[in-house]
Amino acid sequence: MPKVEVLSIGEFIVDVLRKELDTPLGIPADFIGPFPSGAPANFIDQAARLGAKTGFIGAVGDDDFGQANLERFSADGIDTTYVHRDKELSTGVAFVTYFSDGDRRFLFHIGNSAAARMPLPARAYLEDVKWLHICGSTLSASEAMRDRCYEVCEMVVEAGGKVSLDPNLRPELLGGEEAVRQVCQPILAAAALVLPSASEAEILAGISDPIGACEALLAGAAEVVVLKRGTEGCTVLADDESIDVPAFKVEAVDPTGAGDCFDAAFVVGMLEGLSLYECGRLANACGALGASRHGPMEGALPRAEVEAFMAEQDSQAAR
Repeated sequence: MPKVEVLSIGEFIVDVLRKELDTPLGIPADFIGPFPSGAPANFIDQAARLGAKTGFIGAVGDDDFGQANLERFSADGIDTTYVHRDKELSTGVAFVTYFSDGDRRFLFHIGNSAAARMPLPARAYLEDVKWLHICGSTLSASEAMRDRCYEVCEMVVEAGGKVSLDPNLRPELLGGEEAVRQVCQPILAAAALVLPSASEAEILAGISDPIGACEALLAGAAEVVVLKRGTEGCTVLADDESIDVPAFKVEAVDPTGAGDCFDAAFVVGMLEGLSLYECGRLANACGALGASRHGPMEGALPRAEVEAFMAEQDSQAAR
C-alpha cells in the first residue's frame, strides 16, 4: 500500500475553454483544451509538484479525457489506487468562458458523469494521511459525492489525520446560503484548516465582515483560517494572531485553479512545519503562478520553479 500524506477527494474532470474573451457559451466559436481539471484534482497536482506524497480519490470515464487525466497524475507522481475508471459514464467536463470584467461562466457536466462514482478507500490506505483536502465544489456537485466526502472525512479524522476545507462555494447549485451552510457543516466541524474568500467566510459564518467571519470560524474546530484576498495577498488567523502576507505579482491569464494551487501550497507548508507567514508566502506564490497560464493545472509548477519565482520577486522588491 503506497504511503500517502496529502490526499484529496472529488471531481476529476477536464476544462474546455473559450479561446477569446467575451464569447458566450451559447454561440458557435472556438475552444481550447481539454485541460485536466477539477478543484480537488488541481489541489493535489500542485501538492505533488511541491514534493508531497499524494493520492487522489475520484473517478473518470473509460475515454480519452479520462486517459489524459490519469497520464497527468502518473507523470506527477500522484497515487491513483482509488481513481475509478468507469466503463458506463463519461469523464466530467466543464465548459468555461471569460469576460473582460473578470467574470467567468461555467457549464458543468459533473454530477451525472463518472466523477460521481468515487470509490471508498480501505482504512489501511488512510493510516499515513496527514491532510485530507475537501472542496465545496465537490459537496455541491451531487448527493453521492457529498456523502462520500463525509465518509472519507470521518475515516481520516478517526485515523489521526487533519482536514482542510476550501469552501469554493456554489450557492446557485444548492439553493441559497443556508443550504450551503448545512452542506458544509459536517466538514467544517472537522476541518483544522479553512481557506475561504471574503464572501465565502461571510456566508459560512453568517457575518457581514470578513475578518469577523474568520474569527467566528476559529471559534469552531478550525485551528487556522486563511482569508484569500486575491491581489492583496492573504490574511492568516490563528489563536490571537492575524498575519497579513503580501501578494506576488503576475499577469493573470486564467484564474481557474489558482485558489487550488494556493490551498495546496499552504497545506504542504504546514506539513513541512513552516511558519504561518512562510506558509502564506508559498501559497501566495503558487496562487499567482496558477493564474499565469491557460488551463487549471498548467500553472501548478514544480517546487524549484516556485522558489526561483519567489526569489526573483524578492530581488525586484529590494531594488
